[in-house]
Amino acid sequence: MYSFSPKLKSTSIILLVVGLVLFGIGFFLNKGISTEKIEQMMEAVHASGHTAPTHSSEMVGPQDHAAHLEHATMQVHNQPLAAIHFVAVFFFGVSCCVLFFYSIQHAAHAGWPIIITRVMEAIASYIPYGGAILVILMILNITHNGHLFHWMDPALTDPENPHFDVILFEKKKFLNIPFYAVRTLIYVIGASFFAWKLKAQSKKVDETKSKVEYQMLYRWAVGYIAFFGFASAAWAWDWLMSIDPHWYSTMYIWYSMVSCLSSGIAVIILLSVYLKKNGFLPQFNDNHLHDLGVFLFATSMLWTYTWFAQFMLYWYANVPEEVNYFFGRFQHYSPTFLPMLIINFLLPLLVLVSSSIKRNYKVVTTMAVVVILGHILDYFNMVMPGTVGPYWNTPEVFLLILGAILFVAGLFMFTVLSALSKLKLIPTGNPFLHESEIYEYPF
Repeated sequence: MYSFSPKLKSTSIILLVVGLVLFGIGFFLNKGISTEKIEQMMEAVHASGHTAPTHSSEMVGPQDHAAHLEHATMQVHNQPLAAIHFVAVFFFGVSCCVLFFYSIQHAAHAGWPIIITRVMEAIASYIPYGGAILVILMILNITHNGHLFHWMDPALTDPENPHFDVILFEKKKFLNIPFYAVRTLIYVIGASFFAWKLKAQSKKVDETKSKVEYQMLYRWAVGYIAFFGFASAAWAWDWLMSIDPHWYSTMYIWYSMVSCLSSGIAVIILLSVYLKKNGFLPQFNDNHLHDLGVFLFATSMLWTYTWFAQFMLYWYANVPEEVNYFFGRFQHYSPTFLPMLIINFLLPLLVLVSSSIKRNYKVVTTMAVVVILGHILDYFNMVMPGTVGPYWNTPEVFLLILGAILFVAGLFMFTVLSALSKLKLIPTGNPFLHESEIYEYPF
């Protein structure tokens, strides 16, 4: 049985509190920015010659100074909500992807990962808490207390309004507030239900050691795979891609999901190695670490493929409203957009390509941390350009992002380790347990 140490518990609470304080400071600094200051910021951006739009709304409607200032004001005051939004979506996605990875192992009757079953169940325990944050953000947006989603403005679908947008008018059967709210609740409640049900069924298998109950675990795992397949695609449309509703990509749902999947495997590695090093999970060995390292490497390469395929096809086509998605990031987010390829692609490729290095605990855990940070940066690049535009390189944005990351990371750490302390670490009722205990990678 794992015991949640007071030191780690204190650390997670400190992260929560410090994150809230930093976010609060950033929030009040943001609210104190005057219209005159925003106008100066806007003029500075225009004077630099970097005028590529980061959002399709900049190319629709009036193009005079007043319209530009209104748009810049909206972007600046989006900073707090945008900062918490990308972090919240990322950690919720990581937890759901870990449950997806868990379900795949059960559906495939895989023997090797049974030792880390409880690790994955504990990580999935964050889903309802992360979902609650996203429901709060949804309520703020649909009540127009937040403005991350341009399409929620009713004026844009009114043919009599000067801001009328014909593309959004055609998309309003899907992009409308009631349907968006219902979909968000389906994602959160559905994922929370499966997290609860799979944990409960796994516990029942332990208690009864019944093959019938194990078969039910298999069926619920298949059910979650089906749910996740549809839900992860739809929440990528809703929470991420609809930030810029003119732009779309058929690769985007895979791209955003694989980013979370790679990070989820990295979290599994960190938690498993932590338990191993502290004597709670001695059955975990370098063979299990090797296989997790293989998945970390494979998902990093898959992420690179989806990123390049999406970028290359759009850049080659050279259609203005599509290329602007990337060109705006080149101009305004050059320190974060392309450099993330070094973290998310080049480093995993150079370090993890060797089979023997995947058995090295220090190297693999270091790469796990690198991958998590790299994909947090990836989600930053997905959300911030379309919500805050070029107005991101400021002290208040740094405080908001750091505060959001520390707060959500602290909540994630507290809920996962609390859940783990209530679980029996070894799933003794699982019929593949012995195979996992004696598992040895053959090469």
